[in-house]
Amino acid sequence: ETLETASAAEAKALLSALAAAAQEVLDRDAALRQTLLEEERQREVQEEDRAAAQAALKDAKAQRVALGNTVSGYALRLEQRRQRVQAGTDRHIKLQMEEHALQSRLQMLSEMETLYEGYSKAVKLVMGEAKRGRLKGICGPVAGLIQVPDAYAVAIETALGGAMQHIVVEQEEDGKAAIESLKRREGGRGTFLPLSAIRPAEFQFGAVTQEPGFVGLGDGLVQCERKYQAVISHLLGRVVVAEDLDRAIAMTRKYHHRLKIVTLDGQVLNPGGSMTGGSASRSAGILSRANELARLKIQLETVREDLAKAAQAKETAQREETAAAYELETAQERLRTQENQILQIETRQTALNQQITDLQTRQTAQRAELKQMEARSAQIEQETAQVRTRIETLEGAAAALRAESEAKARGRGALQEKLEAVQAEIALENVALAALEAERTTLEQALRELEDLKREMTGDRAQQEKLLAELDEHNETLSAQILEQEQLLQTIQAENSGRQAAIDRLKEERLALEAKRTQTDKASRTQNNALLELERTVSVLEQKKAAAGMEEQQILEKLWETYELSHAGASAQRITLESVPKAVRRIAELKKSISALGNINLDAIEEFQRINERYTYLIGQRDDVAKAQKSLKDIIADITSEMRRIFSEQFTVINQAFGETFSALFGGGKAALELEDPDDILGCGIEIRVQPPGKALKILSLLSGGEKAFVAIALYFAILKVRPTPFCVMDEIEAALDDANVERFARYLRQMCRQTQFIVITHRRGTMEEADVLYGVTMQEQGVSRLLTINLNDVERELHLAK
Repeated sequence: ETLETASAAEAKALLSALAAAAQEVLDRDAALRQTLLEEERQREVQEEDRAAAQAALKDAKAQRVALGNTVSGYALRLEQRRQRVQAGTDRHIKLQMEEHALQSRLQMLSEMETLYEGYSKAVKLVMGEAKRGRLKGICGPVAGLIQVPDAYAVAIETALGGAMQHIVVEQEEDGKAAIESLKRREGGRGTFLPLSAIRPAEFQFGAVTQEPGFVGLGDGLVQCERKYQAVISHLLGRVVVAEDLDRAIAMTRKYHHRLKIVTLDGQVLNPGGSMTGGSASRSAGILSRANELARLKIQLETVREDLAKAAQAKETAQREETAAAYELETAQERLRTQENQILQIETRQTALNQQITDLQTRQTAQRAELKQMEARSAQIEQETAQVRTRIETLEGAAAALRAESEAKARGRGALQEKLEAVQAEIALENVALAALEAERTTLEQALRELEDLKREMTGDRAQQEKLLAELDEHNETLSAQILEQEQLLQTIQAENSGRQAAIDRLKEERLALEAKRTQTDKASRTQNNALLELERTVSVLEQKKAAAGMEEQQILEKLWETYELSHAGASAQRITLESVPKAVRRIAELKKSISALGNINLDAIEEFQRINERYTYLIGQRDDVAKAQKSLKDIIADITSEMRRIFSEQFTVINQAFGETFSALFGGGKAALELEDPDDILGCGIEIRVQPPGKALKILSLLSGGEKAFVAIALYFAILKVRPTPFCVMDEIEAALDDANVERFARYLRQMCRQTQFIVITHRRGTMEEADVLYGVTMQEQGVSRLLTINLNDVERELHLAK
């Protein structure tokens, strides 16, 4: 019965296990199918993402190419703008240098005008006095009152001559005052032109204006204020200005040498027939300087305008360069961003490809597992059917066994009740035993507590005894310290008694010192009274000293104002007086000599400063020119050295080529080039020495005309051989040669055609026979020229000729 029950239970358990396994297989199958479906959707999404990533990657690469082209364009634009900035900077620097040069020249000319450079000493002195207000009615020198165009400047300067430095004044009295000033200061001589006395000149030869080459009368070619026209007419009204000397000579002959004629280049024909002429500077005169000053001012303004425009253009170019640099940087940043985006897309695409590959791998594995699950499910269904059949068989046997089991169960119940009563008694005994065990545990705990209390009480007594011993020891220590302090107090009291005696002694000494101080105070008051008396005396002496100092200062000031001498200077010149009358006479003589020296130039310091500044400026200019000269000399020396080296090398090469060319053209012989002075290869001459076949060595001057021409051709071909040119034109170079040498020349020219193309103008048959193309000009009709062309190469091919 037991075996059948166990078999039934085992069968049911097996059935349950099979059912659980079947359910697990079904769950796993459903999960796998769901996972496959989700992964399939995921794979489709990733496929779409991969396609989108590929499209984005393609667009990004195309955009990268476009951005690369944009960056290249911006880089090219930036380079162009940088070149523009550099050009603007160079132009700006050049204009600044030009402006500086013009300013320097303008400053120098202005200073020369201000200081009346080029004028005589008398003119400078009179104009200086006029500027300081010491002379009235001074208008200025003639050259400073007129304006002359550059084309007539030389002629007018020549016509005026020394009259350019005549000084124009308002009245005769003004001229008289100026002359007196010049006499007084020994400033030289000057000519003065009073406006009130000068009358314009009358020109009596009006017909000369119709003569060929007539330019104008002198006063008509200058410009001045209206009040000076009479003076200018007086000086230039009878001066005729002509174009050139030939026309001037024709005029003066026609009018019997009664005219003063000046040419534009400064030649003079004087009345009476005398002539004055030669070279004349166009920039050294006073009038030319004034014109140049005006021209420089205009040029300086133009240069400054150009400089401002150049600065503006430079700033514009710099702004454009900055903008181009910013655009280039922005484009490069966009290109870097695009590169990063492409990298991200490629990374994403790689990740998607890997994910899709992983999904495909997992799907393959899951499909294989799904097939296994399906096979396992079929197997479980088969085993379940077998187990159910066995369960049905076992359930019939189990019913019979249950009936038998119920009968046996009723006899087993009585035994069970008796067993339960015995177990109850055992439980009561166990409870009593537990109570006894608890009481024993409690008694043992109380015993342990009593023993601990006993031990604690014994320990407290020992501790208290120890504390009493420590207190006794401390009390003895304090007693010893009290005894020691008492002994110390007695010692201090003894010392105090000794010090009290010393104090009494010091009090007695103080009383004695106070008595002595009283006596000293009395003596001090006596001395103070004496000191006050001395101070009064010193004050009186100081007042006397101050008065004497003031008197001395007045004397020194008078000495300086009168004689411009300091105390040291006067002491150095001190002379012992023999007598007062002699000294008075000597003083009168010295005063007369001082008055004879004339007025003091109070502007000498300012003039010195001005001249010193100009001197310093000119010294700086001279130093700059000296530095530039030294730099140029160094550059010239370097260039000269390099020229010597190159000339020496090329001369050697050409000399060798000349020997070869000469032998080839002459059919032998020797030729060489020799320097007349090998130490001065750049300045010396070159000697040509040749030796034709069968003749002695000769220099070029000893050869015949034909030989000279052939040697020259050989030298020319040697130069072309060393330094060939792509194109060369020869004009009857072989005209002096005989027929044999012409053929040699033509054959060698044919060889040279490999490196150079030749156009030869010739009438020699031998040269024409070697030519490739012949060009001729003919005039069949009067005044009508025609060009004839013959290509000899084409003719040879048509006639089947071999050249």
